[in-house]
Amino acid sequence: MTDRIHLTISAPMILVTGGAGFIGSNLHAALWARDTETVLADRLREGDKWRNLRRHPPTRLIDPDDLVDFLDTYPPLEAIIHLGAISETTARDGDLVWRTNVALSQILWNWCADHSVPFIYASSAATYGDGSNGFDDAAPLATLRKFAPLNLYGWSKHAFDLWALAQAAAGKAPPHWAGLKFFNVFGPNEYHKGPMVSVIKVKHDELRSGKPITLFRSDQPHIPDGAQQRDFIWIDDVIDIMLHLLDAPKAAITISLAPSAPPMIAPSISSSCPCHPA
Repeated sequence: MTDRIHLTISAPMILVTGGAGFIGSNLHAALWARDTETVLADRLREGDKWRNLRRHPPTRLIDPDDLVDFLDTYPPLEAIIHLGAISETTARDGDLVWRTNVALSQILWNWCADHSVPFIYASSAATYGDGSNGFDDAAPLATLRKFAPLNLYGWSKHAFDLWALAQAAAGKAPPHWAGLKFFNVFGPNEYHKGPMVSVIKVKHDELRSGKPITLFRSDQPHIPDGAQQRDFIWIDDVIDIMLHLLDAPKAAITISLAPSAPPMIAPSISSSCPCHPA
């Protein structure tokens, strides 16, 4: 058995869970550009996910299973940005999704509350379900409880949102916190996501390879085929918002990250960006 080497961290750092993933690696790159030291919690495994970090290796990379042990060393963290999750909308293992998306998030929230550390976490637009109950995260908690997610992933994110809001209402919250409901984020470093990659990248790759771009027909009589709308947001805009929240003196909010006017899918694809590793 190989002995573990325990590294003591003395300089202030930011912990980013899911730090080698799509959004996490782009955030890490932005923090790197600020000369901010980071600890990333993620698994690289045997694929090419490490390439997301090739230009800016982190100070330390830890396995998500070791997060609690890491926090027990009382590291001098300036903030925790919790992006790690099981994000597949087709996930079926409810116990695993709960442990990963809810229970771990609760542990990190409580640690930040106990140690007065800012906490920013990824919620999801999947919490809104089909949208029939609105998109107003500033509504009273009783109204937010009416959101009806359509899949296990969205339900788990909604469960944590409701728990966090209840904790905040009871005065048991980090000093500065925000939950971000990402819509359809696209940009560099999402190539490893397999079937969960953005539709922008899928159709962009079809276009680059000379294949015809195919879209589902519209299921609404008043919307022509190809004129369907969807909320897309460029990764750099997401990162700018997260950096702003890190710099903000005070926040306690769940917010949607989406354009004010959703574009039509077809024109968006025709002007889409290259989504290769950054």
